[in-house]
Amino acid sequence: MAPDYGWLSIIPPVLAIVMALRTRQVHLSLFAGIWVGATIIAGFNPVAGLLGSLAVITEVVGDPGNTPTLLFTLIVGALILLMQRSGGVSGFAQWMVSRGWVRGRISAQIISALLGVSIFIESNITSLVTGTVSRPLYDRLRISRAKLAYICDSTSAPICILIPVNAWGAMLLSLLIAEGVEDPLSALAAAIPFNFYAWLALGLVFVVAITGRDYGPMVEAERLAVEGEGRVGAAEDFDVEESERGKRAINLLLPVITMVAIVPFALVATGDGDWTQGSGATSVFWAVSGAVVVAMILYKIQGLFSIIEMTEISMKGFQQLLPVAAILALSLAIGAVANALGTGPWVASNVAPLLTPEPVAPLVFLTGCVIAFSTGSSWGTFAILMPIAVPLALESGAHLSLVVGAVMGGGIFGDHCSPISDTTVVASLSAGCDHIEHVTTQLPYALAAGTGATVLYFVVGLVL
Repeated sequence: MAPDYGWLSIIPPVLAIVMALRTRQVHLSLFAGIWVGATIIAGFNPVAGLLGSLAVITEVVGDPGNTPTLLFTLIVGALILLMQRSGGVSGFAQWMVSRGWVRGRISAQIISALLGVSIFIESNITSLVTGTVSRPLYDRLRISRAKLAYICDSTSAPICILIPVNAWGAMLLSLLIAEGVEDPLSALAAAIPFNFYAWLALGLVFVVAITGRDYGPMVEAERLAVEGEGRVGAAEDFDVEESERGKRAINLLLPVITMVAIVPFALVATGDGDWTQGSGATSVFWAVSGAVVVAMILYKIQGLFSIIEMTEISMKGFQQLLPVAAILALSLAIGAVANALGTGPWVASNVAPLLTPEPVAPLVFLTGCVIAFSTGSSWGTFAILMPIAVPLALESGAHLSLVVGAVMGGGIFGDHCSPISDTTVVASLSAGCDHIEHVTTQLPYALAAGTGATVLYFVVGLVL
């Protein structure tokens, strides 16, 4: 029987989150959380905890399920830098402006939001495509990278879970089947309208884009971007030197289209013919790798670079995204420590006894938020909370679809707020935004949507 660490299980993720927000030293904060968690597991022996920390980091990096994600992070650095050096980035910006599709700040943000909701196969691909395509427009129009990261993050997971013909849907269906839900496909479909957070998060993105109204730390980020005084990109931003022989939109569009097109085929291949069972991480890795190959062939045909030059550019791209890959690896490691400590189940078990039929949905939603925020994983939250929430709904008489929607929305809400979430890291990466800046500027918008969702769960829970 696994040890019960009780309230001690929440210390590592909370420590990492608080340290990251206060010090802005993400790597150090994550490692501190891992070390403290490993020390608790090792009977409060700090030396054994340090060795355990190194062991868990090694394990998550070498895990077949995590390795493609980490490699994808590095390879996307090569892709972005190749597209920049080829002139594809500035060429795409000029092409969009020349066709009249982008007339100013509002139209640029609307296009980003529409692009985000049009790709619902895999959340990381959604963020990556939206960020890569939109970044040159935002820089040209002096829109902050923080705003782009917010749009990337708040369209990726919400659209993937609202149109669950993907691995998200397969995962949720498997959880409902495991709980013995009659006709799980219909139950999942019926829960989608009740995923209030996802709907509100998407709606808020378009409201912000159309009205141009910002609040919270985003106001300062936008002011600095407009005045040209702020840091436009991330601390380790890309070298933006471009070839004067390029400046063609195709140098960005063809690699991006290739990347998007490969994903569904990769999902089928990794799912043994069933694309809903495919590996999202492996599919994204294949897609980005294929895009790099296509980009190199295209640039070689144009005579822009030699093979040696493209290899050197790719290696520099790897180097520039190494800090981001390190954040992702440490985020996975602290998630593994939280699982070993039983953080999610402890939070869920301490909230479940407080539930009665009427407030079941809002409290499930808030519990999911706390679990996802603490663990940095929406999928992990679904796996922890669905086995608790479904029986609770059935036994208490609460509306099942409403409660399942609350589980889905709570996982997304907490994941959006958490600085240790892999999707938050990828959104920062795709927009070229400092990670903590993305977390702090997005938080007010996420809290607004989360507050609205909580109110709706209370109201609808009383009516149904």
